[in-house]
Amino acid sequence: MITPRERLLNVLRKTEVDRPPCICPGGMMNMIVRDVMMITGAKWPEAHVDAEKMADLTEGIYNNGGFENFGVPFCMTVEAESMGAQVFMGTDITEPRVTEYPIKSVSEWRQLTNMDVTKGRAKVVLDAISILKKRNPDVPVIGNLTGPVSLASSLVEPMDYYKEIRRKPKEAAEFMDFVADNLIVFGKAQIEAGADIIAISDPSGTGEILGPKMFSEFAATYINKVLSALKPLAKGGTIVHICGRLKSVYKELNELQSDAISFDSITSVKEVIENVKDKAIMGNLSTLAIEKNNSDSVKNLGRVCIRQGVDILSPACGIGARTPLDNIRAMVEAAKEGAQGDK
Repeated sequence: MITPRERLLNVLRKTEVDRPPCICPGGMMNMIVRDVMMITGAKWPEAHVDAEKMADLTEGIYNNGGFENFGVPFCMTVEAESMGAQVFMGTDITEPRVTEYPIKSVSEWRQLTNMDVTKGRAKVVLDAISILKKRNPDVPVIGNLTGPVSLASSLVEPMDYYKEIRRKPKEAAEFMDFVADNLIVFGKAQIEAGADIIAISDPSGTGEILGPKMFSEFAATYINKVLSALKPLAKGGTIVHICGRLKSVYKELNELQSDAISFDSITSVKEVIENVKDKAIMGNLSTLAIEKNNSDSVKNLGRVCIRQGVDILSPACGIGARTPLDNIRAMVEAAKEGAQGDK
């Protein structure tokens, strides 16, 4: 019988499988809910700084009928904190967030510190990956990176960043190279710790905000820089998640070197399938629906995604911690039905 790890890796390799996997990668695409905190006894915010608790939480999702993967961390602030940002660690229902940017302009990037993956929360993530790899080798372990634009705009005030990539293109490009180099270091460390797959989520690098030209220059270019360094090492594959409407950047999405593309619920699965080639299509069940609807409704929405042609069923973004575990189970049930759910 095929394992969850084999199923997901086969999808990313474009190999035929029995049904779509149902996953939520981690990182910005958080998979942790309060129900599982109560079951496992591992809770936020403590789990963000404790490798055992971090591993317990993501394993707790899988062990209780939830997503068919392990994925850490549960936020998109690990890299920014390591490079100098001040971070509030959140509460039992809110994720960590940046509260103070370390630089005021892209031209100040030399003042930033390089990531040190041997200490702080970066090490917590690596230790959690190692723990998870040993606990259940049949479940895919997804390591997560904050996308280059999202990390850059966590180090300098976002509105200043968006202005300066146009006003100071040379300094902005140097800054982005520095950001990408640090992401490569963290990504390699996650793979060495045991991550099968690397997922890069870049919610700030949307075509809606950047436009096609800047998306190509500042999102796609540096995502690809990271991917080109990590793809030979990430034997399980790579996933990229982009938020917002993708219609304006379909051409540029084809330039991404990832094995799968994940996207928001406001983007049409049919359009992505028609316009983005040679990638597994992942998505895109509304996170609001997963949190607020009843489980029957969530299951039906999962069936709709599968009928529309997704290769991997997943939330359209990170799920809220108040999301009922029963609704996550309903998503997994829809995936397990696969094509039979149409009948």
